[in-house]
Amino acid sequence: MNSDNPKITQAMINAYDEYTHLHLDRRRFMEKLTQLAGSGAAAAAIAPLLAANGAKADMVPATDDRLTAEDVTYPGANGVTMKGYLVRPKNASGPLGGVLVIHENRGLNNHIRDVARRMALEGFNALAVDFLSPNGGTPPDEEQARQMFSSLNPSEVAANGEASRVYLAGIEGANGKVGAIGFCWGGGTVGNLAVKSPDLNAGVIYYGSQPKTEDVPAIKAPLMAHYGGLDERINAGIPAFKEALEKNGKEFEIFVYEGANHAFNNDTSSARYDKASADLAWSRSIAFFKKHLS
Repeated sequence: MNSDNPKITQAMINAYDEYTHLHLDRRRFMEKLTQLAGSGAAAAAIAPLLAANGAKADMVPATDDRLTAEDVTYPGANGVTMKGYLVRPKNASGPLGGVLVIHENRGLNNHIRDVARRMALEGFNALAVDFLSPNGGTPPDEEQARQMFSSLNPSEVAANGEASRVYLAGIEGANGKVGAIGFCWGGGTVGNLAVKSPDLNAGVIYYGSQPKTEDVPAIKAPLMAHYGGLDERINAGIPAFKEALEKNGKEFEIFVYEGANHAFNNDTSSARYDKASADLAWSRSIAFFKKHLS
């Protein structure tokens, strides 16, 4: 194997997904990766390519002079103080819709901050929410952050999501309409927020677990969902979700991107990022938000 260009197989990507989302710990993941790669050296070279690299996170620089960006705090549910990263376009011609940007199971990292800046450049007030705020906020160590998610209560997450929606709807320069976009864990959170919040105006789910079918009747917001064709774990829930949405007369669009993996939008993960699928899903998402949040 050429260490400068190691071969990454679908089995390796699946093992990484099992490690980051299921019950495979770091030691067992590296053992499995070593078996798949053929040696410990090869596994050590491949592991960083499967993981996200925060150093590659800035498609839009934090200093972009077209934007105003700041770290903010605001009231959450049950006395919690929420943390977030608020980005707004400069020189907006009028009030703007807002978009909650909801992170993966790594917390509010540089990649998600960058996604918020991209969203603001599309003409929205964007708030990247730190849902680890009740636990003190996202730590610098992403492995530590991942472990913190098991302590989050879904109902409290939804309540803090609703508090975030209320905050974003009420900031200066807002038109009162708010949508949400989420990735992986955040995609599932968008679905749950749509169930719990009758005032959410639009939701975009990227490869997130689907709401329970019995909860679908409560959804008021139009939804758009993007899934990678190779993401068997998450995609197993699509048929029942689609059937429940259709049965209950909900407004929705579901797209499956053939050949794309889970986390295909995350450009900091070279092994899983699929630019063609990411660009198409993003363009669809922006058109969807412009339709429902203007």
